[in-house]
Amino acid sequence: MADGDYEWFVTLAELEHVTAAADQLHLAQPTLTRMLARLERQLGVALFDRHGRRLALNTYGRIFYEHARRAQLELDSARRAIDDLSNPSVSEIRLGFLGSFGSTVVPRLIAGFKATSPRVNFTLHEGAAESIGDLVHSGSVDIGVVSPRSRKPNLAWRSLFRQRLGVAVPRGHRLSNAAAVSMTDLADEPFVAMHPGFGMRRLLDELCAAAQFRPRIVLESATLSTTSGLVAAGLGISLLPIDGSEHPHGVGVLRLADADAYREVGMIWDSARPLSRPARDFIAAAAALEG
Repeated sequence: MADGDYEWFVTLAELEHVTAAADQLHLAQPTLTRMLARLERQLGVALFDRHGRRLALNTYGRIFYEHARRAQLELDSARRAIDDLSNPSVSEIRLGFLGSFGSTVVPRLIAGFKATSPRVNFTLHEGAAESIGDLVHSGSVDIGVVSPRSRKPNLAWRSLFRQRLGVAVPRGHRLSNAAAVSMTDLADEPFVAMHPGFGMRRLLDELCAAAQFRPRIVLESATLSTTSGLVAAGLGISLLPIDGSEHPHGVGVLRLADADAYREVGMIWDSARPLSRPARDFIAAAAALEG
């Protein structure tokens, strides 16, 4: 990597694991370890607390990470501007995403990227988290914006942001006036859930399993908007992200007090398949925009 290029450090800081970062960067683990040691010698401080191969950013590391991330964004923007001048050909990025990200998240990411790379076109594919992972794994899609993180092998991951999860309940529900609830409070409730293969369904199953019960699912849906409508009709409760989205009249969203009640939103791509320069630039720009 070129001098002044800190993509490797940003990746290591976000994954906080030498082996995982080396795999994602296609570097030998000893090489990455030497790069970090050299940087720490130059700065005169340690940037991570060590726990075997697991790392944790310390105060110095967090400061350097924030500045390195901003510097990397500027470097990537400069490269894109030079590429646009020197290579006027149009490039394409095939982007897959969850339907719930189609109204705000994906348009924001594309608009931010095209502001500096106007010649790059996008082909969009919308679907469930599992199907987007399949498309990325097969090479039909370059990058996926999904939640939660895919379990498929060889799919690299870059975190964008977290969304706190809540429980949507109909008007007059016994918990309507509660400031917050826990999953154990919901063990006997009927659930309106997303179909299997959707990210929110996996999160519901995992949260219920952690609370030691299996959800009683009475209806399944393919969209969060339909799910909200079914809750408004009094047909059950549902797990939904708390993100400022509007919900139908008669629906209240209660905060979940469970420590793990959030969904991690990020990008996936096939680490075994080389990405085009525009695709790599899009990943870096999206992470900087949402970080």
